[in-house]
Amino acid sequence: MEIIISSNKGQPIYEQITSQIKAKVMSGELQTGDSIPSMRALAKSIHVSVTSVQKAYEDLQRDGFIETTVGRGSFITANNKDFYQEERQRQMEEHLQEAAEIARTSGISLGKTIDLLTMFYQEEE
Repeated sequence: MEIIISSNKGQPIYEQITSQIKAKVMSGELQTGDSIPSMRALAKSIHVSVTSVQKAYEDLQRDGFIETTVGRGSFITANNKDFYQEERQRQMEEHLQEAAEIARTSGISLGKTIDLLTMFYQEEE
């Protein structure tokens, strides 16, 4: 599992780990039942302290992304579908808030904004 840590981000290391693992789960790269590296193994591979990885794993467990069993390791959980939905909705809300602000300050009407959203939503890839 590849995790990239940036010292230039201004974001704590544990948050970088947490967000990258969540992104891998939400994209389908990591699936229910997949194992993730032990805290020590991940810390060693990305050259960070075990404490940073431990904090990330604690957050992931609290948020329903992983389950850790002593002696077995950490695995992507099966009961996180609702949380993924909430997480994605939160991300969408952030983007929509930004889009609404751009539209408002640019004088783009609500009707035009809704039309654009509708067009993007219905667009097939």
